[in-house]
Amino acid sequence: MKIQASFLTKLTLVLLVAGSMAACNQNKTADKSTTSASSTVATGGIVFVNQDTLLAKYEYFKDMTKRLEDKNKSATGDVESRRQALQREVTDYQKSANTLSADQRSTTEQRLQREGQEFQSYQQNASAQFQNETSGEQQKLYEKVAAFMKDYAKEKGYKMILTFQKGNT
Repeated sequence: MKIQASFLTKLTLVLLVAGSMAACNQNKTADKSTTSASSTVATGGIVFVNQDTLLAKYEYFKDMTKRLEDKNKSATGDVESRRQALQREVTDYQKSANTLSADQRSTTEQRLQREGQEFQSYQQNASAQFQNETSGEQQKLYEKVAAFMKDYAKEKGYKMILTFQKGNT
């Protein structure tokens, strides 16, 4: 969990810097002489980026979050419907167990046990797949923001980019 939190913190950092840099680029075309003067002043400087603001304004992050939320809802719904179907089968068996022969009960219990194990396996696989997709998306996001920040820092001559995230000191 700490590794994922650390990764998310880094990802958030990168996104904040990228958003801030994008916002700064909008003013670039307005006044080239002002940009040149501020570049000269900031050359070799240290800049500060608020990660929370960056993520809040970065459209790729918003889209990625929406996609992942939709996938999570879909997967959760699928797992839940399978769980309910299995639960109905168990309930039906329990209601009719007294009327079944010993062989039928044994066969049905084995089948239900096998289906229960298959369900658990399916649930674990679905969870692992979603985590892998989430990790992949976060890695892409991190790489995009890191590349942007690196290019922007090089272009502006910044030596260091510091970040702040609410709750992180």
